[in-house]
Formats: sequence, C-alpha cells, structure tokens
Amino acid sequence: MKLSVTLFAPALALSALVGCSEPVSDEAAAQRAYLGLDPAVDTALDLGFDGFNAANSANIAPQEAAGALSGIILVAGQVDQGSSENKEMRLDVTLTEWSNGPVEDADDLEVEYMTEAPIVIDMSLKGLPNADLDGAITGDLMLGGDLEGIVTLDLVLDGKTEPDPADPQRIRRVPGAMHITGTATSEYGVYTVDVTR
Repeated sequence: MKLSVTLFAPALALSALVGCSEPVSDEAAAQRAYLGLDPAVDTALDLGFDGFNAANSANIAPQEAAGALSGIILVAGQVDQGSSENKEMRLDVTLTEWSNGPVEDADDLEVEYMTEAPIVIDMSLKGLPNADLDGAITGDLMLGGDLEGIVTLDLVLDGKTEPDPADPQRIRRVPGAMHITGTATSEYGVYTVDVTR
C-alpha cells in the first residue's frame, strides 16, 4: 500500500544517535520516533476491520500480527451491534517489543515499541457500507533500541469505508483515503504527523 508522508522536520543526520546510550534531543529523532511506528498504525487499522467483520457480539475478538523484525501487535475492542448504518468502534492496541525493522531514510535506525496500557483508536462510521470514517488515536508507547523514552500519540483520523471487492459482505477502509494528522510527542520534540494512506 502506497504511503505518502509530509515531513515537517528538517533532514538532520542521525549518525550520532545510532549506538548512543544517551538520548539526543533533535527534530529528526522526534520524526523517527513516529515513523518507526507508522506501519503499526496501518496494521492496527487493518486488524481492527478484520475483527469488525468477524464480530458476532459487541466484543471484537483479539487479532494479532507479527512485526517484520520482531514482536507482536494485538488488537481487540468493541463495536456497536445491530443493523444501523452508523456505528462506533473502539480498538485497544497492544504492542510487545514490536519493530518493523530500520526506519526509512534513517541510517538503519531501529526502534522497538512497547505499550504498558493499550493505545486507543476510537472510530465513528456513518453511512455503512460506504461510510464516512472519523476518529482519533491516543496513547503512550515506550521506545527501545536506537531511541529511548516515551512517545505520546494525539492523532485524528479521516477516511472512508467500502464493501471489500473480494467479499462484499465485509467492510474495509478505502485504500488511499485515510488521512492521519496530529502530533507524536517525545523527549526529542514534537513531530507533526500528516500521513495519507
């Protein structure tokens, strides 16, 4: 799936970060603290819709996937039941030593993510199956590997859903229509997120 990212931080060299035991405060590191996590946001949304489609009660059964390099992402939650075209969905996202490998354009910088309390994704779906989707992603993650500390997410979602072409009984988010904006705040600084996927 194609990912476009608008970068607001300058492209600073990260060589001083790699292998350092002490965190270094700069805008590039703040950017990388989020970009290493970005694939997990994609995965969490996909797993959430898998659970949404499989749910036969208000509870979404846990769905999980492995990181490309290490760790696990686990998604569970709740969704409104019934035949209404409008539904609310809450996802609880847990990461355990999750990493998707080197961060793109970051001199092979590798970051692991761990949650003590789940990240929360709240979504409102209006007009299913072809719904307008809006929501938010909030929560804290611990950083490990080449970056340390905590990153706090405060993100807003705006997108669309549609019937899955492979199975019209299932709902999926429209590829390329999800816009995620907001901030990822760590001891390295505040990174302004503006991602479309």
